[in-house]
Amino acid sequence: MSASDHEHGSLPAADEQGRAAGAQRADGGPPLLAVKDLNVFYGRAHVLQDVSFEMAHEPVALIGRNGMGKTTLCNAIMQIRPAHATGSIAFEGRELVGRPSYKIAGAGIGYVPQGRRLFESLTVDEHLRMAAPRRGSHRWTPAAVYELFPRLAERRQNGGMQLSGGEQQMLAIGRALLTNPRLLIMDEPSEGLAPTIIEMLIETFRTLAAEGLAILVVEQNLAMATAMAERQLVMVAGRIFAETTAAQLAADPDLQRRYLGVERG
Repeated sequence: MSASDHEHGSLPAADEQGRAAGAQRADGGPPLLAVKDLNVFYGRAHVLQDVSFEMAHEPVALIGRNGMGKTTLCNAIMQIRPAHATGSIAFEGRELVGRPSYKIAGAGIGYVPQGRRLFESLTVDEHLRMAAPRRGSHRWTPAAVYELFPRLAERRQNGGMQLSGGEQQMLAIGRALLTNPRLLIMDEPSEGLAPTIIEMLIETFRTLAAEGLAILVVEQNLAMATAMAERQLVMVAGRIFAETTAAQLAADPDLQRRYLGVERG
């Protein structure tokens, strides 16, 4: 994006004081997730540039066009396929950069990747039991996932690749919930799904957020993003270009077209 693009029109800039206050824990501790001055390189390609934001136990949406660096940010948080990165990613005050992905998942971050990433050779039940906690009392067990998504219970002996797109997404979400996370990151959860399934998922995510689960949803689907979270981060060319609200963004079709290339349906 050229400098002239930034000069015409304006998305509300991130309010530093408001952002910090919103991300601060009630007990005065560190934010749940704090990304500061994050830069990620693939060879000479500078994909993420000085990305900084914080979030508390809240739903937050990260929106932007294809190729803006959204999935790279998800991978950086989870330390999946880590490229050369500088800066800091802290979860509950603990640094994540350089830690193995499985330890990040064990620390309390669940991840639903773009494309679901299911195993063709495993049934629905095997997917869930593989990820289920082995001991202790937990909010999320295979039985709780089946209660959340009754359709999966009906298909528990089917292979993961025998499911519809919506059922596959339910399974990917259920698998992530079985890590009993405090933060759930979802990359393009509405991709390829019918509107009725998207509406069902929105209600599910609202229920999870009401239970206190923090959610970072990465989306191109503006209707889903604004339905799930009032707080909206806009990513353009590897940077957090602006922070705004669902109400402000939904009310301005010109900004939707200019910076996102989409309109709220």
